[in-house]
Parts: sequence; structure tokens; C-alpha cells
Amino acid sequence: MKCDLCGKLPQFGHNVSHSKRHTNRHWVPNIHPATIVINGEPKRLNLCTRCLRTQHKAARKLPASPG
Repeated sequence: MKCDLCGKLPQFGHNVSHSKRHTNRHWVPNIHPATIVINGEPKRLNLCTRCLRTQHKAARKLPASPG
């Protein structure tokens, strides 16, 4: 899975045991579907939790729409 906003992808590396034996593993970003309004149009994106949090913070700072 990939974050549609920042492009975060799975990362690969090793588990390292006490005896220093390396075994392959991977880390997957925490991706969630979200609906974001872009240019007045709702878009469905897959966002990592960091981008989701940033979007939520930005939405709180906007003034409330009249009506």
C-alpha cells in the first residue's frame, strides 16, 4: 500500500536477534481510506496516519462556513 499524499511505501530490513542473526522483515505504513475535499471536490484517498493527522489539524484551523 502507498500513501496517496506523501508517497510513503513499505520499508524492508532485518530482525536482529540477540545472537545477531539477521532475518528479513518489512514494515508497512498504517494506511486508511479517507475522503478529503480538494478544490471544493471530495476525493477518496488512501492516507497514512501522519497525513491524516495533518489534514485533520488543517481542517480544524479553517473558519466555520456560514450557513
